[in-house]
This record gives sequence, structure tokens and C-alpha cells, in this order.
Amino acid sequence: MGSKLNICIHGAGGLGSVVGGYLAKSGHKVTLISRPAHANAINADGLKVVGRLGEMVIKDNLHAVTMPEQVEGDIDYYILLTKAKDAPAALADAAVLVDQVKTALSMQNGVGKESLLIDCFGKDKVIGGSIIEGGTLLEPGKVLNHVTAPTTAFFGELAGGRSDRTDRLAKAFTEANLTSQSVEDIQHVLWEKVVQVSGASAWSASTLSAIPELDYADGISVREGAEHYVTIAKELIDTYKAMGYAPQDFYAPFSFLKVLDESTFEKAVQVCLDLGEHMKTIPRGIRTSMHEDLVNGKVTEADALFLPLIEEAKKYKVAIPTFLGAYRVIKTIDSNRT
Repeated sequence: MGSKLNICIHGAGGLGSVVGGYLAKSGHKVTLISRPAHANAINADGLKVVGRLGEMVIKDNLHAVTMPEQVEGDIDYYILLTKAKDAPAALADAAVLVDQVKTALSMQNGVGKESLLIDCFGKDKVIGGSIIEGGTLLEPGKVLNHVTAPTTAFFGELAGGRSDRTDRLAKAFTEANLTSQSVEDIQHVLWEKVVQVSGASAWSASTLSAIPELDYADGISVREGAEHYVTIAKELIDTYKAMGYAPQDFYAPFSFLKVLDESTFEKAVQVCLDLGEHMKTIPRGIRTSMHEDLVNGKVTEADALFLPLIEEAKKYKVAIPTFLGAYRVIKTIDSNRT
């Protein structure tokens, strides 16, 4: 395969463009499948990325198309990064790429998405992937990369274990300023991210979205807001532990599940209050994507993200009333937008 990879990113909005841009800048051949205005801007003037690595315009090794059938050549890694609700339609379109794709993965939020990839590409081609990198589409051809983590992505074989193909992809991401690991148990990573993201999303979307100006710091720095956050988090951690997992904080410092789990309720609330005060000292505007969706009048991914956890809680008889309440609030808003 060689050291330089041919990578296709399907669903190149903010995050997909950040990932694809950095991989192209490090020398890999990258094809982005995106909306027409974004694709046209990239092909005409390059991809503009601003944020944590400064400002750059990426032109070399990068090409954007609008449909899978326009992707040329063998594809070492096909990465699905559409919204979860758009995945079935995207993969129906991607069926034309089956013979070109060597390895396929999704880096969307949620669990269970790999089954859709297996239906499209076959079980032997699919690996697991997870990422927490921040990427926001500012305008066609321009994206913001404002957030990363000490380890921002993980890859692994779905049945367990590392392999040459998961190691190779982790190495490529790391060399592209997206520090990554190839891990023995990708399912553990996937479930922990669901717990982490679902807790933050359910809390922020149900608590803050009524006032468009509010961000994460505004909510978690208020005692009642912090208490609400901790209540949801502890319900989901209990579900996670009932499944046989122990919190690892794969995405520290954004993930602090271990502290929340090991602390008394009052100490956990104080941890959140301290975080809120710290967040007020850094650039404002940090929100979960679900919070952003509600503020921008979009239907959320609540079902795709939350329902697997709700089913696990039922299976293990774990009480999650506060999380369910937040889910019902978000679903009520969504139902009036469809």
C-alpha cells in the first residue's frame, strides 16, 4: 500500500474537511464528498482551515466531489462522516464504490453505525473508528478547527484487536496533527464516547437552547445547571458500568467520567462548577453539536445517539429518569420541526 494513502471522506462538512485537509497537507491523497457550494469553493481556491494550527490554505493532494461515483481510483480508507440520520442514504449512494474500497469505517457519533457499513461493503472491510476533533463549517471552502484532545481519534478491529490497517491509519492521523491510537478494544471506546457525548448533549440541548446566546460555560457554571449535568452523567455511567465497562476517560480532558463516577454528588457538582469558571476564561461559544442543531432550527440526532443507551438501561434495569426527561424535551422540539 505504501506510506501515502488514498482516503475518501464522505460527508465533508466541518469535521470531515478538517480531517481531510490535514491528511492532504501531510501528503496523502484525499477526496472529499461534500455539498456543491463547498466542493466548488475547495476546487477553485483550496480549503481554508483556521484555528488551533493557525491559518492555512490546502490545495495539494485534495479534491472535492459531490457524489460517490465521481471518486476515482482505489480507496485505501473510506470514512463516513455524514450526520447519523443521513448515513443510510449516503451509503446507498456509496454502493458504487464497493469494488474500489479496501477498508471502510465511520467516525460519526453513536454506536451501531458499523452495521450499515457492513451491509454496504462487507464485514471483512469494516473497522471501528472514533474521533472528538472540533470542526465547524464557517462558509463554503472555509472551516474552523478549534478543539482537539491529547488523543483525538481511535481505531480498532470490530471483533477486537489491532491490525496493520488500524495501525497504519492511526499513524497517518498522528502525522497529520490528529494524534491517534490503534487499540485492542474499540467497542469500549465507542460506548464510552456515547456516554460522554450523550450526557453532554442531553444536558446542553435541553437546558440551554431556549436562549441562543448561551454556551456550555453559561450552564455548567450555575449550581442548578451543574447538578443537572451530574445527575444525567451518573445515570449514564451506571448504565455503562452495568454493561461491564469501567470509565477510562479516553478523551480526557473533555471526558472526566472517572472523577464523576468516583466522587460524591456534591464533589462532582463542584468539579463542574470549577470547569464552568475555567471555561469563562477561554474563547467562548463552545457548544455540543446537538445544542447547535437546536439553536439553528435543525432536527437533532437524539434517536441515533440516545436510543442505544436507553435500550441498554432497560436491559440492565438501570434507572435513568433525568436522561429520559431530557430526551423527551429534545424529541418534543424535534417533532415540531419535521
